[in-house]
Amino acid sequence: MRHGGTALPVLRAQRVAQAPTLAEGLFSGWSCVAVIATFALTLLALPAAAATDSPTVVETLLKWLPLILFGPVGEFGGFALNTVVSFLAMAIGTVAGLFVGLGQLSPARWIRAIACAITQFFRNSPWLALLFFVTFLLPFEVELGGSRLPLPGWIKATIGLSLPIMGNMSEIVRGAVRSVPLAQWEAAEALAFTRRETLWMVILPQVVKRMTPPWMNWYAILTMATPLISIVGVADAM
Repeated sequence: MRHGGTALPVLRAQRVAQAPTLAEGLFSGWSCVAVIATFALTLLALPAAAATDSPTVVETLLKWLPLILFGPVGEFGGFALNTVVSFLAMAIGTVAGLFVGLGQLSPARWIRAIACAITQFFRNSPWLALLFFVTFLLPFEVELGGSRLPLPGWIKATIGLSLPIMGNMSEIVRGAVRSVPLAQWEAAEALAFTRRETLWMVILPQVVKRMTPPWMNWYAILTMATPLISIVGVADAM
């Protein structure tokens, strides 16, 4: 390009290829062909199944759906058990992890050391190994007030799954509290708040919002890990 009789180099703007969107990726040409082919093969297989007097896919699903959702008749199991175990394990792990995480922030060195050891041990232990230890080390029944109460396998599995959640929630609490600016602590100290009042009235209300996203991530991980309880003999949806 010439400008004023002088040859000047000009850089042309390059077009940057945009990444395909989710809709474009799902509904691309080959994806549509695969979906249509799968649907066509399913339609062709249905008359053949009817000719051999075998149940259809829908009939088979309706037949086994109560067992998948609620477990065997007279027992508590199925997908409902997975849901209950995930809720209880997350609740127990969250409450225990809160106190262990605050223990890592304790002024006492020995409390910090114990809380840190508990956190690192359960954070890095295999979940299945913890399930085996808790399931087979806890008794099958406990005696309270002269009466024996059975301890079902799903309760022991819930305790086993709550241990790694406790370790990870402890680290989340510690990191969230550490992320609060030091000025918050100094302002509470200037108002003559004790350390306990500062934690419960100033610091913890601020870190709830920061802890919510990782808390939701760990609940999703826990929900996907609940089928592990079938390995120790609990009749879940698996």
